[in-house]
Amino acid sequence: MTVGWILWLASILPQPHADQLCLATTIYLEARSEPFDGQRAVAEVALGRLDSELYGDTLCSVLSKPQQFALTTVSPNYELTNPMAWRRAWQAMRLAFEAYEQPKPMRNLISQGATHFVALAAASPAWAQGQPVAVIGDHTFYRLH
Repeated sequence: MTVGWILWLASILPQPHADQLCLATTIYLEARSEPFDGQRAVAEVALGRLDSELYGDTLCSVLSKPQQFALTTVSPNYELTNPMAWRRAWQAMRLAFEAYEQPKPMRNLISQGATHFVALAAASPAWAQGQPVAVIGDHTFYRLH
């Protein structure tokens, strides 16, 4: 299946299924080779952005903001070819959703409330300054507000 097909499917699915599909796809694209905790942390960043109400009112809208997540930076023709990584992405997505179903003070977040993440070996965005809140695998996590 391709990213373009997944985005089309998400556009016709009802909530919360569309958001689950967008988030699992983002985890796969951003962190399929990362440790499981790193995958959950990537999911938590997206859920935290949704929770903040600053980035969109659905996860798909948060994850589809230009140049924010892999859904907009990879080709729509990119094929998801690793079924084991796809299953792990869905597991990470479910656990992250469970964490966000808890009241804020009771959430046990791996990302420490990060709002952004980056693989510093691959990119150096201007916002990636100061002390990160977590480093998991190749990703460094920051809380910017």
